Amino acid sequence: MKPGMEVGRQETIDVKVTKDMFASFEGNVVHPVYSTVSMVYHMEWVSRKIILPFLEEHEEGMGASVSVKHLDAAPLNTNVSLTATLTEYKDHQVITEVEAYREEGQLIGKGTVKQVILPKEVIEKRTGQLHG
Repeated sequence: MKPGMEVGRQETIDVKVTKDMFASFEGNVVHPVYSTVSMVYHMEWVSRKIILPFLEEHEEGMGASVSVKHLDAAPLNTNVSLTATLTEYKDHQVITEVEAYREEGQLIGKGTVKQVILPKEVIEKRTGQLHG
């Protein structure tokens, strides 16, 4: 990792709830609101933004765990803001705390995302991407 990544670093993304983010299974919408699956995706994405400026050419981040509490609903066209805060960086493990808010300031989700920084070659071997 390049130097400079410190505890307290934050990144934010803003998303607007669309129909493809609705809670659904096998193509059937269960609830026409921001799904937990979409929230997890966005929590991982905003957490990844924490590490991107610090990755060396030979490194990549790999998700290791996500813990989420989905606290409230966000219907179609709601603006959701997710902020990740770096809380720990030790032994190539990056831990972020993430909060998701609706546009009017209501907390709708919170969680913890853990990423591991590994050489790309190690990830390729683990995922079967090396051929030959």
